[in-house]
Amino acid sequence: MARKLKITLVKSMIGRPEKHKKILVAMGLTKIGKTVVLEDTPANLGMVNKVSHLIKAEENTNEVA
Repeated sequence: MARKLKITLVKSMIGRPEKHKKILVAMGLTKIGKTVVLEDTPANLGMVNKVSHLIKAEENTNEVA
């Protein structure tokens, strides 16, 4: 089973470059405090690295089989 990442937006995207805003929207993060669960793929890891200063990312431990 693929690993999952739990990603939470902790800082505002106001005043950030347009590229960062588009990455956050593509990940499904639109409001502060919103959490999404994404698969641990190279594409998603690249997005996490680009906006790492705005989010909190951790490995999802409560997976449902």
